[in-house]
Amino acid sequence: MMIKKFRLQATAAFGIESVVADEIKALGFDQVLVENGRVEYDSDLAGIVRSNLWLRSADRVFIKLAEFKADTFEALFQGVRQIDWAAYIPQDGTFPVNAKSVKSTLFSLSDIQSISKKAVVEKLKETYKTEWFNETGPRYSILVSILKDNVIVLLDTSGEGLHKRGYREKGNEAPLKETLAAALVRISRWRPFIPLIDPLCGSGTLLIEAALIGLNQAPGLNRKFDSEHWHWMPASVWDFERNTARNMIRKDTNFMLEGYDIDPRSIRIARENAEKAGVSQCIHFQTRDVAELSSKDKYGYILTNPPYGERLSDLRQVEKLYSIMGDRFVKLDTWSWYVITAHEGFEAAFGKKATKNRKLYNGRIKCYFYQYFGPKPPKRVVEESENI
Repeated sequence: MMIKKFRLQATAAFGIESVVADEIKALGFDQVLVENGRVEYDSDLAGIVRSNLWLRSADRVFIKLAEFKADTFEALFQGVRQIDWAAYIPQDGTFPVNAKSVKSTLFSLSDIQSISKKAVVEKLKETYKTEWFNETGPRYSILVSILKDNVIVLLDTSGEGLHKRGYREKGNEAPLKETLAAALVRISRWRPFIPLIDPLCGSGTLLIEAALIGLNQAPGLNRKFDSEHWHWMPASVWDFERNTARNMIRKDTNFMLEGYDIDPRSIRIARENAEKAGVSQCIHFQTRDVAELSSKDKYGYILTNPPYGERLSDLRQVEKLYSIMGDRFVKLDTWSWYVITAHEGFEAAFGKKATKNRKLYNGRIKCYFYQYFGPKPPKRVVEESENI
């Protein structure tokens, strides 16, 4: 039986749910509901594919299979067993079960996993009339997520997290997830005609994500997903959506982003990553100290992820770096500056209070996105730039 309609759930890092929701709406999806750490929406088969290919800031895309209350393992077992698992998982399917539990009566993850797995097996036995499942086929990963005794059962369409674009095999010491990098570019409202510099670019993630946005290149175009191997997901749908995405890449763009770092190894890695991502023609990387930052452009953006100084021994050095950044950035006083850091005292060290501040999470690290808005360019400048 072909399943036609789905309720999807795109998970997101705390603080960027609204960015993910905007991306989902821009892709044309309906009934979008924003909650902590996730965005739900209605979709069809093609929408599953489109979501995985195009969502830049989401962590994963799940199919929501059920939602129910459970404060006992019996209630959990019965709730999971109610799902028509054979509509999703074939007899040879591999179906690992993962679990999350927050502020719930059922808190043992291993017990939640084993009882949910047993419930899935019992339900599949009814359809396939067998006592044993070899699980040698494609992967159908199940997530049982419990929050305050409310259970949501999800099927993972993505496989590896969506931040795995396929271009970053190597990184520097303080990697920024590709999904968060894309969200920061979105929050800054950067557009391709605006000059953009990352003066502490590390492995180049912020600039590569900006280039992918500028070229309108789907971030998931060069990777694989679990759901493309599913028996009820026609290969033709994937082929059509991938070809459509390839045809939507802009060929007539003429923007150049700039990335600098004092570490030559980081610059080498950044160039390799940009090459793998197919955006090397849009980014100029150079070994250069932030203390030498300058630009001939009257208006532009600085967007950067400097070291945080998480170890006490690094704090003084990092605060000195922030002070140097403040001295150099202020010389570009008609530019806008955007800085993400976990350092609570950034503004004091930098020497200027941000226009706006947004709390975000880089993995498990609580960070702040400091936004310093420069003056708006005159309308004439914007119009001339857009015609480049």
